[in-house]
Amino acid sequence: MRHRRTTPKLSMQKSHRKSVLANLAKELITHEKVDTTFACGKAAQPYAEKMITLGRRGDLHARRIVFSKFQDKAVVDRLFTEIGPRYKERQGGYTRLLKLGPRQGDGAEMVRILLV
Repeated sequence: MRHRRTTPKLSMQKSHRKSVLANLAKELITHEKVDTTFACGKAAQPYAEKMITLGRRGDLHARRIVFSKFQDKAVVDRLFTEIGPRYKERQGGYTRLLKLGPRQGDGAEMVRILLV
């Protein structure tokens, strides 16, 4: 049973949502900060933290799991050589959400996801 195991739908189909979350996590690893809406930020934060946890592990199986999500060798190498070892001693909480205020066009609440 899946009691109380809801996932944020973000008004998207599953395949689109999956690619949006993967792209946000990829950009976070590449640039170490990403501006997005509040809902997407809250959904992308645990996804990115799981990928960083796999980067901390550093083994071949973890590398293959991350590559299956990102499909980008440069991002996977950066995750496993720079970002994973940086958080070796940290037990979680690798990202932070900072509120930026409403977006100019439609008033959507914006946040910036940062690596701590």
